[in-house]
Amino acid sequence: MNNSAHEAPANEPSAATDPGNTAWTGASAILFDLDGVLTPTATVHEQAWKELFEGFLAGHPEVQGYRESDYFDHIDGKPRFDGVRDFLASRSIELPEGPLDDDPANITVQGLGNRKNRIFNDIVSTGVAPFEGSVRFLEAALDRGLKVAVVSSSRNAPAVLAAAGLSHHFPVVVDGVVAAREGIPGKPSPATYAYAARLLELPSEECVVVEDAVSGVQAGQAGQFHSVIGVDRGAGRETLLEAGATLVVNDLGELLP
Repeated sequence: MNNSAHEAPANEPSAATDPGNTAWTGASAILFDLDGVLTPTATVHEQAWKELFEGFLAGHPEVQGYRESDYFDHIDGKPRFDGVRDFLASRSIELPEGPLDDDPANITVQGLGNRKNRIFNDIVSTGVAPFEGSVRFLEAALDRGLKVAVVSSSRNAPAVLAAAGLSHHFPVVVDGVVAAREGIPGKPSPATYAYAARLLELPSEECVVVEDAVSGVQAGQAGQFHSVIGVDRGAGRETLLEAGATLVVNDLGELLP
């Protein structure tokens, strides 16, 4: 990861007046995770996974029930079906894979993943309000002439961006659908972020990764990116720093003067 300082252009505040400024000084693009970074839909995902696995585990009384920590330990930030597999593995449960379009009622990896997706979409169908601080940070980045992209493990990213009224800002969206179509491994691999950088026609070294999930921060740290800004929405500041974040904030508005 390249964290070397660059001289700030005249229209940027100096690092002396903006302590967080060095995390994106000299960058040409910001690559945003979506859920938990731009929108509070990470909590909706968490709720949907809880509802899914509490219902599923009701039929397995011999194993430990679903715990709040399971979301961050096994699911957060990963492609949906990887989350299913990793959670089931934590309970030593093996299920048939099933086809990608498996019926949500079926007890397969794909069926459970599709059931979770249905629960999620039912919850967000009423609309999504983005984080105010994240919108201000996004607007500041655009005002500075930086390119932006969304890189999300979710297959619902375009729908969430539309529900939040943010679609018009992001000509490049690399989500779970794109990753599957292009054969790109999901986070914690840096491949989806590197792919977004290529679509923006920029080297990874000029792109800042913004993430709230441990697996996403690990993806940013594993690639040759300018820096990795962690947003603590529950994973924990020290946990994100240990995963490789350059710095951690509670809200992206903290990076603005």
